[in-house]
Amino acid sequence: MTDIASRFADLDGATLHYLDAGAGDAVVLVHGIPQTSHEWRHVMPRLAERYRVIAPDLRGLGDSSRPATGYDKKTLADDLWQLLRGHLGIERFFLVGHDWGGPVAFSLAAQHPDAVARLAILDVVIPGDGADFSQGGRRWHHAFFRTLDLPEALCAGREDLVVRWLFDHYGHRPTSIPEADQREYLRTYTTFGAFRAMLAFYRALPVDAEDNRALIARGGKLRMPVLALGGEKSFGRGMECIESLRRVAEDVRGGIVEDCGHWIPEEQPEVLLDELFRFFAEEAG
Repeated sequence: MTDIASRFADLDGATLHYLDAGAGDAVVLVHGIPQTSHEWRHVMPRLAERYRVIAPDLRGLGDSSRPATGYDKKTLADDLWQLLRGHLGIERFFLVGHDWGGPVAFSLAAQHPDAVARLAILDVVIPGDGADFSQGGRRWHHAFFRTLDLPEALCAGREDLVVRWLFDHYGHRPTSIPEADQREYLRTYTTFGAFRAMLAFYRALPVDAEDNRALIARGGKLRMPVLALGGEKSFGRGMECIESLRRVAEDVRGGIVEDCGHWIPEEQPEVLLDELFRFFAEEAG
């Protein structure tokens, strides 16, 4: 079995916790909300048989530090750039982002296109692509989380109710995220400052949209190959994911993951692994 090391990197503005396994070409896995690097537990060991796999906890989440600011996706992408290039000395890598990890990965790829060999985006759309990020209010928690002060007041001491509701409803089945794994996520999301940091991801959405529009206006659409996958069921994004990426990238393939809601790496890890192995292998071929 592949050993997975838990490490920390002191960066300019934050301390990031990350998981590190395997050897070879680098694959970077960027988690979403309300998750941490733990969401890659089914995917990371298999990938590490062929690649060096890095799975960070984003600023404010997991076991990373929780600064007061810096939750726009350009800053979060810069955290990853500091980790990968400055701390680890990795010059080129495959990049995978799920949920909010997708916009972070997009920003990193747009800012450093020569470093990202291939980009995979899982069940999320890109802010500023011209569509409605929140699906016309269907993703009701977006507006709630962006409301100032009220979420903190209503959810203090009840953070577990919010996290568990999302897990129960955004997967294909209420049991998509097992209880033991929910407890691991709650271990960090109920610690001091984590809920504030989580809300800051959503509150930065207008800034993210403007930043992305500026990145595309300056550099054009992404040119590296992109894989875009959306969950078929429940709150899965379906074809929205690939449609969004086609608006911001030139070379996009992908589609729908069947029998899957929003939590693709945890609901359908084998399907995801097949897609990623095939996608990454094209670079060598």
